[in-house]
Amino acid sequence: MILAIDQGTSSTKTLIFNVDGQVVARASEPLKTQYWGDGYVEQDPEEIYRNVLTSVGKCLGDFAASGGNLRSVAVSGISNQRETFVVWNRAGKPLHNAIVWQCKRSIAICERLKADGLEPMVRQKTGLFIDPYFSGTKLIWLNENVPSVQAAIEANDAFFGTVDTWLLYRLTNGACYRTDYTNASRTLFFNLQTLRWDQELLARFGLSKLNLPEPTPSAALFGESTFNGLFDHAVQLTAMIGDSHAAAFGEGCFSTGTAKATLGTGCSIIMNIGPELKESGHGMVSTICWSTEERVDYALEGVIVTCGATIEWLKNSLELFAESRETEAMARNVPDNGGVYLIPAFSGLGAPHWQMERKASIAGMTFGTTKSHLVRAALESIPYQIKDVVVAMEQDTGIPLAELMVNGGLTSNGFVLQFLADLLEKPVINRGMPDVSAQGAAYLAGLKAGIFHDLAHLERIATDKSAIEPTTNKAAANGYEGWQVAVSKAY
Repeated sequence: MILAIDQGTSSTKTLIFNVDGQVVARASEPLKTQYWGDGYVEQDPEEIYRNVLTSVGKCLGDFAASGGNLRSVAVSGISNQRETFVVWNRAGKPLHNAIVWQCKRSIAICERLKADGLEPMVRQKTGLFIDPYFSGTKLIWLNENVPSVQAAIEANDAFFGTVDTWLLYRLTNGACYRTDYTNASRTLFFNLQTLRWDQELLARFGLSKLNLPEPTPSAALFGESTFNGLFDHAVQLTAMIGDSHAAAFGEGCFSTGTAKATLGTGCSIIMNIGPELKESGHGMVSTICWSTEERVDYALEGVIVTCGATIEWLKNSLELFAESRETEAMARNVPDNGGVYLIPAFSGLGAPHWQMERKASIAGMTFGTTKSHLVRAALESIPYQIKDVVVAMEQDTGIPLAELMVNGGLTSNGFVLQFLADLLEKPVINRGMPDVSAQGAAYLAGLKAGIFHDLAHLERIATDKSAIEPTTNKAAANGYEGWQVAVSKAY
């Protein structure tokens, strides 16, 4: 059996998978987040650790209650909220609360670094933009504003880690200090070409004396733990990986040109671009897709700011329907969008447009416009934005999309998935797995342990998927032309 832990921003999910890749037990434990100040977002590092143990304990209780033998759990994999990080001292005591990926406290530092001309170097080395989203600038803020952190860094007594590293350190009682390539690639410190911490960047950031974990492939032996006595035997930790990357692996993005899209409040699209690093000219982030000790696959990632949130706005603010599930039938009530386009820039437009100051708008309405047209325009905006990102990725890499795997709440909307397949003219694969990040971590852990022999083995056991094949849909093609015009107009 494989224990999979998905430590997310709002909760920790724990699942146990058998040798056929099937879930035999699961549990979830909510996690508190502190929001305060001008965009400050933090979590208690010790609470994160306790939260994980509570979630694991609940899952093991569920497993044992159904007749499971805890001795059969041999290995564990961890997926985690990515850019969130902790800094602690040599004694293992946190020097500050964990700074969550959503935190915006380093906006001024980002502006300063850009003014100093560091953006091209950062982009070339790390594949990232200088942005508060990534860990590095918020650590610079701590170093410049929190005396205890500054003193520890100067004394070479500050240990940095994303959540995976912090959990590994605590679960092994400080014996293991490692991270994987995907989490390292989200810090602004990691060189994607050398797969090592970039000392030149650390020096420019004033962080040369910072202790950093050993970067390791996602599937590797990271250590072993009894999970604070929850097991009476040591469980090997054989995988660690950032949650979006874990989702890509769990979805089966094993080959060049395969991609996953998480259709939630926003949308994260990761496309496997193979063994060679490529830089985007269209606003994508270059990153590690996933890795084993024999192989490293790179990826481009595009972030769409607003997807499902648009539907929630129509429901809660405009009250066009009572339940989101009604939108599929409403969209099918009309043959097309009637020339109506909803540009969902409620918080700006993300990749590949990066118009973060733009406001949302609705174009093309007439007296013939009905609420079904508005709902259809809102649903269509999701495939249109995904198509924009996919086209940009194809232009950046020369690699055509092979197929798109989807997960997230919006995958229950058949109109969106069919329209997306028609628009991309490629199959859209829906595995229907709600915990795909945990599944990816389990797959990688099982690969390292030899429970799963190879990628072909994983493909054979992934039978719970449905493929939405593209059809000839002139409304999709014509609609996309209108979308491009609407997006390109001045705002």
